[in-house]
Amino acid sequence: MRVPRMIAVTLAGVAVLAPAAACSSDEPAPGKNPQAATAPPAEATPTPEPAHPFTGLPGAARRAVLAAKIENTSAGKPQLGLKSADIVYVEQVEAGLTRLMAIFSSKIPPKIGPVRSARISDLHIVPQFGKPAFAYSGAQTKMLPIIAQSSLFDVSDSRAPGAYFRQPGRYAPYNLFANTKELLAQAPKATKAKDVGFTFGDAPEGGVPKKMFSVKYPAARFTFGWSEAAGKWLIWQDGEKDMAAEGGQLGAPTIVVQYTKTERSEFHDKNQSYTPLVHSTGKGSAIVLRDGKAFKARWSRETEEDGTVFTTDAGEPMNFAPGQVWVVLAARKPVIP
Repeated sequence: MRVPRMIAVTLAGVAVLAPAAACSSDEPAPGKNPQAATAPPAEATPTPEPAHPFTGLPGAARRAVLAAKIENTSAGKPQLGLKSADIVYVEQVEAGLTRLMAIFSSKIPPKIGPVRSARISDLHIVPQFGKPAFAYSGAQTKMLPIIAQSSLFDVSDSRAPGAYFRQPGRYAPYNLFANTKELLAQAPKATKAKDVGFTFGDAPEGGVPKKMFSVKYPAARFTFGWSEAAGKWLIWQDGEKDMAAEGGQLGAPTIVVQYTKTERSEFHDKNQSYTPLVHSTGKGSAIVLRDGKAFKARWSRETEEDGTVFTTDAGEPMNFAPGQVWVVLAARKPVIP
């Protein structure tokens, strides 16, 4: 008599389970949307990190802008801090030599140098950055009133002496270096990085493959050599590798050779050599080196408060490769075979 009871219990279990099995069929319940029950929850689209206007690299902080005059002769090399610069300008100075102006914002190295004296061309370049902190060591007496009226915060060695120090192992005047934290502390209202006209992205169509490209000044020569392994143009000056004090050869993914009108200014050095005035406003031609190619380009900058816009001959944006940019202000016109 126990067996029938066990069968009855089993049959009862089947009777109970049957309705549940019916509910798991592919037929939707009345009034239900079959897709609503099975669709996964929508995922929020991640917001892309904003790119830094000086380098095109995402995620970099738009800190206050620090512009610094850096020595560029063999006596002052290797320079310290250039590897961290967002933009490096090469300017012609007296006797056909060159000097650099380094622009820092996304990366601020602890120390920079050798810091040298300002030139009139600097004062025409910096207004596009708003009102940056400007580090330099001295200037011609006639220039001092112009500096005082310029769009910058003066953090020179005479205005912020505590930020500067003499580097052991070097000799004057090539041994003056500066602590960047102390420089920026003296310019708490310095303008943060903003658009200066640069665009970054894919290269345009065309371009001439180049392994080397040279720019000559009356008493200096730069050569830029493409390194596929490094993904940048390595720099030689006067036939020597341009090395950084931090180690390694200087170089950048993008080199802009900007051909400008350069003329004699009203200033001169103690040897009576005239100071060139580099005109960085107006329009002109350029060569943009990126990705192992040279691209013909045009540049324009309407006023000193405006950024410099680079375009292709067709009028499209001339994109730079993301990363550090060197702007070589040169007087000679480009020749690409």
